[in-house]
Amino acid sequence: MIYLDLLWTFFKIGLFTIGGGQAMIPMIMTNVVDKGWLEETALIDFIAISESTPGPFAVNIATYTGIETAGVFGAICATLGVVLPSVIIIILVAKLLSNFMKRKAVSEVFVGVRSTVTGLLMSVFLSLVLTMLFGITDIRNVGTVSVDYIGIGMFAVIFPLSFLKIKGKKMKPILIVIISAALGILCYGLCDHFGITI
Repeated sequence: MIYLDLLWTFFKIGLFTIGGGQAMIPMIMTNVVDKGWLEETALIDFIAISESTPGPFAVNIATYTGIETAGVFGAICATLGVVLPSVIIIILVAKLLSNFMKRKAVSEVFVGVRSTVTGLLMSVFLSLVLTMLFGITDIRNVGTVSVDYIGIGMFAVIFPLSFLKIKGKKMKPILIVIISAALGILCYGLCDHFGITI
């Protein structure tokens, strides 16, 4: 049954992902695309949308996958699945494990986990860059490379903006999202309008 499958799949994703929504992207991509619930391009588009809309990333993407796959009840099952592990773990930590958190061994485990999460985030970044800018979906079987020159140009403009300081303060993330969206609409919209293929 699709509803139980959605619930169980997103429960596993929520349970085994440490480090926030972005760290679960590899698991989401593997499970959702392999099961045929969403195409990879649609999933990547929604990753961009869910990053720039209110609410937790994991909840947004679970809800979207559920509604695309099995309607409103599918969205409820997927969202419940991704949220339940966090709720259970928080209750367990609050009730049982608060004394263990002060131990040196536990803090050392979390140091290792932080390194793993950093690696996962780098993997997500490289995967998205290869897919979005060069059309490479499988590094083991590169095949034809389709370079997105507009995307590369936008990346070259936007990435430095995240480090830019104005009056001693970094640019706010929401402003970077707005500039990125405006550039995307302008550049890709103009190309579509005039039938330009780059």
